[in-house]
Amino acid sequence: MTSAPQPPKLPMEYPISLRDVSKWYGEVIGVNQVTAGIAPGITGLLGPNGAGKSTLLKLITGQLRPGAGDIRVLGRDPWTDRTIFREVGFCPDSESFYDEMSGASRRIKGYSKGMRQRTKLAAALMHDPRVIVLDEPLNGLDPSGRMEMLRLFRELGAEGKTVLVSSHILHEIESLTRSIALIHHGRILAEGHISEIRALIENQPLTLQIASPQVREVGSHLAGLDCLVSLTYADNGHELIARTSTPEVIYDVLQQAVLDNRYTVTALTALDDNLDAIFSYLVKK
Repeated sequence: MTSAPQPPKLPMEYPISLRDVSKWYGEVIGVNQVTAGIAPGITGLLGPNGAGKSTLLKLITGQLRPGAGDIRVLGRDPWTDRTIFREVGFCPDSESFYDEMSGASRRIKGYSKGMRQRTKLAAALMHDPRVIVLDEPLNGLDPSGRMEMLRLFRELGAEGKTVLVSSHILHEIESLTRSIALIHHGRILAEGHISEIRALIENQPLTLQIASPQVREVGSHLAGLDCLVSLTYADNGHELIARTSTPEVIYDVLQQAVLDNRYTVTALTALDDNLDAIFSYLVKK
């Protein structure tokens, strides 16, 4: 009699590991068969409101029990092993303070929204956790407060801590980290480096903006490439827009031409190599 096959082990080299994790609220799916590994450093969890971000973070921090699948945080099950909380810090999207207590010189009930947010962050970090889970941590902060917190998160990631930051504000996460996971309708659409995710999008040409004092020479040179989808000149007379499915070819051609003194390129910008474009493409697919 042979025993039933055992499921593969979770990738324990990751501080946070999920395999086939699902969570239902009655007939509503909160998280749907999520498999992911979160490495040390900063990872951005991105998705629109209602995508499943908060549910996933509550599963990781042991506040919800998964309906299916396995979760490990630092090698332990956060639902059954409560000792993990000594090493995990969590800043929730919602708040539940004792308003009569004080976090500084006055009672919390008199705090502004920004101060209440700072208090939540302080509570998440005061015990120096190895894993830090932040659900929309910048809500309610003014621009200077946002800059301060982004700088703090970068420092924590540089120390080797595992920082998982959820947000629906794409440009803030893009300025914080290049390691992201995109979630939509409870499913992870893609995860990895922004450029790697961009490369997964089939038949979606990348748009490059090229600036040169010899823009016509550049355009004539690129026009003969098979990888070029379209080429247009800007009205300012020193920029052109090239769309290509293989941008690395364009990069190589331009680099070699500059080295050969064929022409000068003063700027090369990928206009849609950003989270807004990537997320839009993946949701459509």
